[in-house]
Amino acid sequence: MSMADSLQATYRRLLDSFAFAARAHQHCLRKDGRTPYVSHSVRVAFIVRHVFGIDDPAVVSAAVLHDTLEDTPTDFDDLEKEFGRQVAEWVATLSKDTRLPCEAREAAYRDALSRAPWQVKVCKLADIFDNLMDCVTAEPKHRKRTIQHSRLYLKALLQHDLPEQVRRPWELVDRLVGELDDETPTSGEPPASV
Repeated sequence: MSMADSLQATYRRLLDSFAFAARAHQHCLRKDGRTPYVSHSVRVAFIVRHVFGIDDPAVVSAAVLHDTLEDTPTDFDDLEKEFGRQVAEWVATLSKDTRLPCEAREAAYRDALSRAPWQVKVCKLADIFDNLMDCVTAEPKHRKRTIQHSRLYLKALLQHDLPEQVRRPWELVDRLVGELDDETPTSGEPPASV
């Protein structure tokens, strides 16, 4: 296999995932009513790669696609066809079941996150990180809600094994929550054993 073939095989799906996310979210805006929603998707992928230091193309693809099942007409089969079963499953785990009532949906989502593979946990931590950074200028009510949800997600991610790849991202997000809130950080530090 030539170097060009190898590079294409390695990066084609990654690059396609950014274009796919942009098309899927093309008519969606962030809560401010003027920022294209895809900016959040791109920022989450950026955080995975450049803040958390994860360079696995499949993980970065899952990060940029993380809201496509929950917030767009995209379905699991679309993602599986374009990006493979693994990425589609990670994105599905990152998606809330909108058929459930709000409280049950959140509980089921946190349970799924607690048992998720490290790749999903890293993507969720990047999502939390970006939402926290975005809430700085939000109304106090929205900011408080974002911080509360972030704390619940951080606790859920700690319920089971915290793999080594997730430890630093978890610590960064926990620190950011502490900086944005007057309360103490979620739990101080993740458990010592991995």
